[in-house]
Amino acid sequence: MKTKAHPTTHEETLQRLRRIAGQVQGIQRMVAERKYCIDIVTQLQAARSALRAVEMQILKKHVDHCVRDAFASGSPAEADLKMDELLRVMKKPY
Repeated sequence: MKTKAHPTTHEETLQRLRRIAGQVQGIQRMVAERKYCIDIVTQLQAARSALRAVEMQILKKHVDHCVRDAFASGSPAEADLKMDELLRVMKKPY
């Protein structure tokens, strides 16, 4: 059962990541050109926000598919493995 009418494809995710890479390159130019610090910080926050959005999109896909499939398999070991994996990645400090 899909939770979205239009699931995000790998290509759409790659396009978003390419845009973020362009943002980061723009930030590099801003630093090289010694632009105003607050303008650079503002762009850094925008890039971080965009990365978080992609992270959440990928995490949601993982839960919707991999984790759900592990629970549907009826294997407690498989379900535990996916839950441990998910909790481990969520605990990581930035």
